[in-house]
Amino acid sequence: MKPWEMLAVFAAGIGAGAVNSVVGSGTLITFPVLLAVGVPPVTAVVSNALGVIPGSISGAIGYRRELRGQRRRLLKLGVACLFGGLAGATLLLTLPVTAFDKIVPVLVGLALVLVALQPRINRSLRQTAGSPAHRDIGPMLFIGLMLASVYGGYFAAAQGIIYMSLMGILMDESLQRLNALKNVLVAVVNTVAALLFLFVAEFDWTAVALIAAGSALGGHVGASVGRHFSPTTLRVLIVTLGGAAIAHLIVR
Repeated sequence: MKPWEMLAVFAAGIGAGAVNSVVGSGTLITFPVLLAVGVPPVTAVVSNALGVIPGSISGAIGYRRELRGQRRRLLKLGVACLFGGLAGATLLLTLPVTAFDKIVPVLVGLALVLVALQPRINRSLRQTAGSPAHRDIGPMLFIGLMLASVYGGYFAAAQGIIYMSLMGILMDESLQRLNALKNVLVAVVNTVAALLFLFVAEFDWTAVALIAAGSALGGHVGASVGRHFSPTTLRVLIVTLGGAAIAHLIVR
């Protein structure tokens, strides 16, 4: 890479780390930049998967206060995300790169609708079914996150948004604590996918190093800022970035 290309990738890593720790969809920052500097699509996907891991870890550390008391949840949901991420990474290596072009915008759009309507849906469900959301892990959430992790292992863009929509609907918990949980689960998926890619895929190690350094810095900054957002602000940010994600995926 030329110096200006390296700087662009590093800056994209910072942006992705910050966005991932607060909302998710940071891949929509790094992926186009990697393509723009000449990295092939599949190599860009796998290099990004490995590069953003430090950012996910940094974001999780930044949200460690909100993670208190969630160890049991992390263990249960981590299992779902681990197997889902492994399946998704396997699909990436066996299916055409363009296979997700039609389904990804639909998944992201559905996730955004769920996030935007979450308060209204929860109120309606409580009126008709007593208490729809639970603090314990139900089968719907476990299966839903496993399927979302298949998508995350395959491409990862807006993966965090889908996680937040599912947990927001099916768990009785604050958005900030769910966001902290999301950061760890995303790190699980990225790590298991990257470990598989290490054995069978080709990486651009310069891109990996630049994204890793940038995302680690961005994840810390994003966690410091994101915890001060109100639930409404966080929800608006999720919908805004998710809308941009859909637009990018459609015109790409």
